[in-house]
Amino acid sequence: MTAEPDILIVGGGLGGIAAALGACRAGRRVVLTEETDWIGGQLTAQAVPPDEHPWVEQFGTTATYRALREGIRAYYRQWYPLRAEALGLTELNPGAGRVSKLCHEPRVALAVLEGMLAPYRAAGLLTVLTEHRAVVAETDGDMIRAVTVRDLRSGERTTFTARYVVDATETGELLDLAGVEHANGAEARDEFGEPHAPAEARPENQQGITVCFALSHHEGEDHTVERPADYDFWRSYRPGFWPGPLLGFQAPDPRTLEPVPRTFVPNPDLDPLAVSADQSADAGDKELWGFRRILARGLHRPGAFGSDITLVNWPLNDYWLKPYIGQEAEALREARQLSLSVLYWLQTEAPRADGGTGFPGLRIRPDVTGTADGLAKAAYVRESRRIKAVTTVVEQDVAIDVVGPHGRTRYRDSVGVGGYRIDLHPSTGGDTYIDVGSVPFEIPLGALVPRRVRNLLPAGKNIGTTHITNGCYRLHPVEWNVGEVAGALAAHCLDEGVEPHQVQAEDKRFEEFGRLLDRAGVQRRWPDVRGY
Repeated sequence: MTAEPDILIVGGGLGGIAAALGACRAGRRVVLTEETDWIGGQLTAQAVPPDEHPWVEQFGTTATYRALREGIRAYYRQWYPLRAEALGLTELNPGAGRVSKLCHEPRVALAVLEGMLAPYRAAGLLTVLTEHRAVVAETDGDMIRAVTVRDLRSGERTTFTARYVVDATETGELLDLAGVEHANGAEARDEFGEPHAPAEARPENQQGITVCFALSHHEGEDHTVERPADYDFWRSYRPGFWPGPLLGFQAPDPRTLEPVPRTFVPNPDLDPLAVSADQSADAGDKELWGFRRILARGLHRPGAFGSDITLVNWPLNDYWLKPYIGQEAEALREARQLSLSVLYWLQTEAPRADGGTGFPGLRIRPDVTGTADGLAKAAYVRESRRIKAVTTVVEQDVAIDVVGPHGRTRYRDSVGVGGYRIDLHPSTGGDTYIDVGSVPFEIPLGALVPRRVRNLLPAGKNIGTTHITNGCYRLHPVEWNVGEVAGALAAHCLDEGVEPHQVQAEDKRFEEFGRLLDRAGVQRRWPDVRGY
């Protein structure tokens, strides 16, 4: 029998884990639920290496997020056969990927995250229920009184009456269950005056999802998969804003929209120690094998690994034909077929540098993703339902074209920082990339406080952003920061007998909470750095 928690956290992604840490650190009893059998969300079950700002090694994250990153590096140093030059690197990038200074395998992140939670589980403060999904939320006026979760294996239902509920789901589904006012898809331009917003609201216009998978390459072997059921459709599909077929090595540059060829050469000879990952200088997406490589064989003793491992989260397998929110089952089925079709095309038809076609030696890696078919356990979801918040972050707060490269909106109630371009992938309404320069930004507490509901807090991509600003607030370190603050705030409100609205609105109460965050190592202001 699970003890009644002080705080129920629904969703075990990065925001949910950070929320649990923030609440348990304050001595509160927490139940954390997660739909898949892996905690970690986009870093593990979705298999996406972290997208981060270029200053991440020096500043711009919370102390616990930094501990996660260093824990991942320590895992490789302890257990992997790194060559001496790599072993001594303070800023070890295990995959030598170009998208991030810390590309790594999902299972390593899972192990480190489990370790971070372990003391609180041992103390009896934290209960983790994997393969559980919220199915009912009972409300009374402006309060959520109970949430029922269902065990996806047995069908058994459990109802919790926690005093605070944290929505850390990937799609903000608790907002929908509990009738919390929220936005979905694109807002109309006249609502906030955003330059890149459409003239009319388009709730169905959501960023595409991606079903990721991992590959290694073994020359002379044949690992060709069965021809996918939808292959003929995807093989002939050509988006109107694409320079050719989707299954091809030509794709728009997200920043300029000009057609740009991508290259694909498995296991290149380049020394991985020579790879530099800095998205402010180079998006890194033109060389597909190295873009999201998560294991670089050249970092290890000769012969330890027969191949690199790369993670396929490319322009080729972004799916945007149907919105995921509202049509989850069908959109997921089609997105999975797209990813399998990309794999089959790579193995059988993709052009090779030597003039041939197909790479039959490509092997999908179920052992990396923890699934039977090798596809990630869950789709990478870029855009969530978003609360109607006390503060809504809009394009004019962060876009370089509006505030200038050194400008930024400073919030009285800042509870964290983040940095990333406004990066919207093609959307289900037919939009191509929207990729706009932005400045390092702050996270206002008002974006975590619903306008009406008193005891629910968001802990991920469901905060008070817009369709546009979600593009820069959706990345790994920001989700973690938001979650950690949500967990800490719920615990603080229980300790002080106040509500989140009071902490946000009253200077004295916010200053007290701000000092708590400072002591926990939550950076709330940026030094003088330039946007990109």
